[in-house]
Amino acid sequence: MKALVYQGVEQVRYQEVPTASSSAGEHLIRVNSVGICGSDMHAYLGHDARRPAPLILGHEAAGTIEEGAQTGRRVTVNPLVTCGTCPKCRNGRENLCGSRQIISMPPREGAFAQFVAMPERNLVTVPDHVPMNKAALAEPLAVSWHAVRLGLEALNSGCERRAVVIGGGAIGLAASLALRAMGVDDVMILESNENRREFLVDRCGQVVAGTATGNVPLVIDAVGYASTRAAASELVEPGGVIVHVGLGEDSGGLDVRRITLQEITFIGTYTYTAKDFRDTADAIFEGKLGLLDWIEERPLSDGAKAFQDLREGIVAAPKIVLKPWS
Repeated sequence: MKALVYQGVEQVRYQEVPTASSSAGEHLIRVNSVGICGSDMHAYLGHDARRPAPLILGHEAAGTIEEGAQTGRRVTVNPLVTCGTCPKCRNGRENLCGSRQIISMPPREGAFAQFVAMPERNLVTVPDHVPMNKAALAEPLAVSWHAVRLGLEALNSGCERRAVVIGGGAIGLAASLALRAMGVDDVMILESNENRREFLVDRCGQVVAGTATGNVPLVIDAVGYASTRAAASELVEPGGVIVHVGLGEDSGGLDVRRITLQEITFIGTYTYTAKDFRDTADAIFEGKLGLLDWIEERPLSDGAKAFQDLREGIVAAPKIVLKPWS
């Protein structure tokens, strides 16, 4: 099969690789659409030791089952593979499973390929009326759905329902959409890239600014750099909540003294539970997260150029979806 393989820092190559094969309890998925995630970019830039070269990246996928009795079934892929039996899994916190794996990290190759193998329990059926490009958004949207849910659960009931989201990429935009779907109407996205700000306003109908003043009860950092953590520390009001979902860099920026003195809750969030993923998929299928028409589509064979364009900051769309069969 053809795949886009990470070869080293800022190097990905479209090449022939052995076709993926399914084990017992798994299905072989013919990948129709697969998105480029911020974590794929971190690996591409050499910032993620969990993803050593050579490796097939990509974990935001949708496609059809390729073999067996369910051939042709349209599915979106939950890429987080867990044991299903440990205390965390049994209590609905599968994302904290001690033996968790995710495609695009060893030992599981990713979905920047024509085929990928996945367990049955990781597949959610996609209705016929839902385009595959939208179905592939279930994974990044679920990351934000999970983050927003935890943030709102931690927010004191007396707080106003207002929020700032730092970062206007796919995760930040998805966080804004999830906030609105969960009843928070006063949401602003902070985005430093002017082209992306214009896109978010014109194509996505978002309230966007380059900077913000004042304080809000809930801040979601969808970037995760020292500078954005510093901004979150400053923007959150006393007694408020910071939700940290970005993985830009490991340390710096957090004003621990202010967080302590003002009793600010800080929550780190990772991926999603199986229920969060299913709930997000249902929200997509039912149109609760909007038109989701802010995708830029490119062939997988042009994946190297897509990564380069993202690296240079010249992509306005929050999400590039690659098509392995184009």
